[in-house]
Amino acid sequence: MKVAVINGQVPFVWGGAEEMAANVVKEMRRRAIDADLVRIPMRWEPPARLATEMQISQMLDLDHYDVVIGSKFPNYGIQHRNMRIWLVHQYRQAYDLWDAGQSNIPNDDAGVALRDQIRRFDAEAFGRAKQIACIARPVRERLSTYMGIDAPINPLPVNDEHLFIDSGSEGYIFAGGRVNGAKRQAMIIDAMAHVRSNVKLIVAGPPENEADAVALMRKVESLDLNDRVKLDFGFLPRETIASYVNNALACVYIPFLEDSYGYVTVEAYLSSKPVITTTDSGGVLEIVKHGVTGHVVHPDPESLAHSFDEMFANAQAARELGAAGRAAWRSLGFNWDNSIAAILGS
Repeated sequence: MKVAVINGQVPFVWGGAEEMAANVVKEMRRRAIDADLVRIPMRWEPPARLATEMQISQMLDLDHYDVVIGSKFPNYGIQHRNMRIWLVHQYRQAYDLWDAGQSNIPNDDAGVALRDQIRRFDAEAFGRAKQIACIARPVRERLSTYMGIDAPINPLPVNDEHLFIDSGSEGYIFAGGRVNGAKRQAMIIDAMAHVRSNVKLIVAGPPENEADAVALMRKVESLDLNDRVKLDFGFLPRETIASYVNNALACVYIPFLEDSYGYVTVEAYLSSKPVITTTDSGGVLEIVKHGVTGHVVHPDPESLAHSFDEMFANAQAARELGAAGRAAWRSLGFNWDNSIAAILGS
């Protein structure tokens, strides 16, 4: 069996979907499945460009593969006899973000036409697919609401799980993952200006663009937090990320309306670290429960600061929350054997 795992190649962007595609290929090869990672160059901006991106996907010829696995718009629109969709998310700006008035697609006649074209493209792609699975409940709910399709959930297992262990606490909060406005690292740094304890913060991961990195560096400087906040930007080795997690007091992850648990959350729980998140973080809330596996607070710097201080003042309670998080994740039984078998099944 020859399998192509598709990923969109946006210049200098590497996030959860990119990690997913690379690791699906790696884990398939470990199981003697002949898999290739096929990255398709693409651009999201300007929105009018999306019509061309859809056309490119529909024109690609991957018939030399037995199975093609797509995960995101528009790569799941490739016309292949055995397309399997492991859905990370659709182009949300044509769906719930459009309805919420937060879309990058202009709300004019041309924008409405583009939105409708995206929805038709999706309907045709999902109609052709041999199988569809969603990585998390919010993805499934969006697919059901807008497409009328009821698909099973096939969550993403953790990459390099063996690296994540509890190495104790060095008294800092760790904020990992891709750095951009939607992940709200700026709010996390703002929170450090309100803490009363000696807790520190490490922010690490690849910035979406240079402006995101510069903005955070300037914020740390303007708030006089250089001695309390460490910024470690870039595509860091997995061992480095694991070390940051393993030695943290707790991990903080506050994306806005995330579609999934998030790798950050699961990596924290594998290391028995509690997770701090916010009431509007979406799929993260499926596993982070306030006072059980972490803290769920209002999305503002003061509330985050109070959580940081509470974790620092009650290290034993933090350890207990982290242990409960690990048990909760383990109880779900997600692993690569099951996930790969599910997506390749009939």
